[in-house]
Amino acid sequence: MPAEPWGERVAAGYDDATREMNDPALVARTVDVLADLAAGGRALEFAIGTGRIALALVGRGVEVHGIELSEPMVAHLRSKPGGAGIPVAIGDMATTRIDADFTLVYLVFNTISNLLTQREQVDCFRNAARHLVPGGAFLVEVEVPRLRRLPEGERFVPFEVTSHHIGIDEYDVAQQRLISHHTWFRGDDVERFDSHHRFAWPAEYDLMAEMAGLEPAFRWADWDRSPFTSDSPSHVSVWRRPTT
Repeated sequence: MPAEPWGERVAAGYDDATREMNDPALVARTVDVLADLAAGGRALEFAIGTGRIALALVGRGVEVHGIELSEPMVAHLRSKPGGAGIPVAIGDMATTRIDADFTLVYLVFNTISNLLTQREQVDCFRNAARHLVPGGAFLVEVEVPRLRRLPEGERFVPFEVTSHHIGIDEYDVAQQRLISHHTWFRGDDVERFDSHHRFAWPAEYDLMAEMAGLEPAFRWADWDRSPFTSDSPSHVSVWRRPTT
């Protein structure tokens, strides 16, 4: 995937634009799950970004490494307390290799969908598997496609409409692609940003995991480990590398 969409302009405003994801209770639930899965070993975050989760996980005593495509995002991570101490490799999470083994590789906040082809997403699963020790876990947090909200003949689904942000997903069902259109209102300023995604159903991710030699372990509706159901808007899924 190209690095340009995640340049300095986006990196500088990323934490503010996603501030609801920085809710302390949400971060705490996320870190609880990740720390349990790391089980005292090292963790590797694909698309570590500005460090929302990595820094909190380090605060829980877990050694964290990262892979990130965007150098400006990493620069903002480095500017935060503790950020300079997290080793980060600049590169694509589907192909970049770190010379270390991990008990946990994780990928949160829909970032798997930033890989725009099925081949790239499969390569991401394979790259995660290559980094895992036997018994290690690969975790992905991603939304379920909102296709049931899509009226016949339409392609737009609003996902947030507030006084400061309008977000609308534009679906191409045949190609399993969508564009998230964002408009932010900051005082007298209006800022627009479009991000491109490839969506997939949980069953397709299970097949990707199988192709990478991973086995299903857990699927939850959220970080509180509640059961995943047909009505769940997202899922937190975990696969493991077999021990034999």
